[in-house]
Amino acid sequence: MVDTTAMKGEGFVQEAKGRVKDAFGAVSGDAAMQAGGKIDQLSGRAKHEFADLYDANESRIEAATSFIQERPFVALGIITLVGLVLGRLLFKKRG
Repeated sequence: MVDTTAMKGEGFVQEAKGRVKDAFGAVSGDAAMQAGGKIDQLSGRAKHEFADLYDANESRIEAATSFIQERPFVALGIITLVGLVLGRLLFKKRG
């Protein structure tokens, strides 16, 4: 399991560090430092966006698991129906 709280924190810290590098690079005229700051900002933002996305999907997986545990026969029926429909769509009669 991924610790999303730590990942979000790392993302915010990296984004803040990138903003500082970007600002310092702009003031000092160092284009390489400024570009590195922008990369750090994007990387940090990507980290905490990924953590948000992971949290959302984890709750969906837990909801599906609890549904299957609470209603196993309904879940089996749904899975069977989906399998039949996919089988019909993928393997149509030829000729």
